[in-house]
Amino acid sequence: YVMLLTLSPYTPTYRDRVSPPGVMIRPYLNGFTIAFNVSQPNTWQPYVDSMHHFLAAYDDKVQEEKNIECVSGQYFIQGGNESEEKKACQFKRSLLQNCSGIEDPTFGYSKGQPCILLKMNRIIGYRPGAGVPVSVDCKVQKGNESDLRSVDFYPGNGTFDLMYYPYYGKLTHVNYTSPLVAMHFTDVKRSNLVHIQCSLNGKGIINNLNSDRFLGQIIFTLNIGK
Repeated sequence: YVMLLTLSPYTPTYRDRVSPPGVMIRPYLNGFTIAFNVSQPNTWQPYVDSMHHFLAAYDDKVQEEKNIECVSGQYFIQGGNESEEKKACQFKRSLLQNCSGIEDPTFGYSKGQPCILLKMNRIIGYRPGAGVPVSVDCKVQKGNESDLRSVDFYPGNGTFDLMYYPYYGKLTHVNYTSPLVAMHFTDVKRSNLVHIQCSLNGKGIINNLNSDRFLGQIIFTLNIGK
C-alpha cells in the first residue's frame, strides 16, 4: 500500500519500454485486408460507415467547441500541476481534405481510390521527431512496385504536426484527439492483391523490426475489384 502511494495516477513511472510509437489504421474491419468491388456498394459501404463513425470526434464544430487553436510547428508544452486539466489542440477533419468525407462521403471507395487513416499510438510525454515533424510514406511491401502508382497524403505532405505533442494522459488530457495522416490511394492496380507498407519516418523512429509489424510501420493489403 505504501509503495502504491508513491505512484502517480497521471504519469507512468517507467516508460522505457513503450517508445517509439506503434501505428494503427482506420478503417479496421476483420483484419488488415481491405477488399471491395467498386461496382458493388455493399462491399465497400462498411468501410465508409466505419470511417464516418471514427471521424465523428473530429468534426470541425466538435473540435471548435472542445479544443483550441495552437501554434503549428512547435510542441505544445503545458506546465503547472500534473493533475490540472490540459488543453488540447484542434484537429479538424477538414484538414484531411479529399479524405475528410465532407466533399466525397464515400472517402474514394466508390471510385476505387480508397482513403486510409494512419494514427500513432499515444505515449504520455513523448515528443516525436526530436523537434522535426514525423512523416509518412508508403510502398509495395512485396510484389511489383508498379502496383502502387500514386498516393496522396493529407494534411500537407503527410506529417504529424508537433503541436499535438506531448500527450498528458487520459485523466488530464480529456479532450485530446490524436492527429491523423490520411493516405489516398488514387492509383492502385485493380483486381490484384497489393501488399502495402506504410512507415513513420523521423528521428528516434524505429520502423524496420520484422518481429513487430506495428512498431513505426504497418502492413496491409488492398484488393480493389471492378
